Amino acid sequence: MMNFKTLTKISTLLSKVFAEDILRLLVLYKSISASEAASRLDLHIKTAQDFLETLSDLGIASKYEVYEKKRPYFRYKLNDPIVKIDFDIRTLQNINEEDKALNKKIKEKKNSGAQFATTGNNEYISTVTVFIGEGRNKKERKLSLTNNQGKFLFHLPFPSAAHLSIAEIINKAGVDLSFKSEIIDIVEVLTEFNIIEFAG
Repeated sequence: MMNFKTLTKISTLLSKVFAEDILRLLVLYKSISASEAASRLDLHIKTAQDFLETLSDLGIASKYEVYEKKRPYFRYKLNDPIVKIDFDIRTLQNINEEDKALNKKIKEKKNSGAQFATTGNNEYISTVTVFIGEGRNKKERKLSLTNNQGKFLFHLPFPSAAHLSIAEIINKAGVDLSFKSEIIDIVEVLTEFNIIEFAG
């Protein structure tokens, strides 16, 4: 099972316009050097070198040193012609950290400048508008919320009120705890925009 960093590395590598061509050479030849691949495909040698090195780092290919006229260089060969990408997206969720976050006490930050728009029946917040920058460089960013996030933020304590834990606000808003992930996510986003403050 690979992690997200490895998945990204493979995806970036395979997105190169010359990726298919170099991989084909690795299949056709028992081994190949960066200079041979570069010459064959009309690439800069460093471009071919970086690609082959990354393949080696990922374990898709292996490299070994050879000598030609007392000058060493590396040749590369495939380890396995079948590359399996096995990634569990659920690993992106840190359940332990989420459970800890539930106990953190928060409230709306004073003079945050954010605009909370309610729905027609005022039961939940539909969007939060924040302003980034100063003067003429000020930009508006509008955040659309899920129903659960909207209910949660509707019960977010005002700046003049006492802090409440995220779990307490979730309970007060009548949101099922199974939606805690999206609640904590919007709390993190609004904290980055200086809209939410934590106690202590």
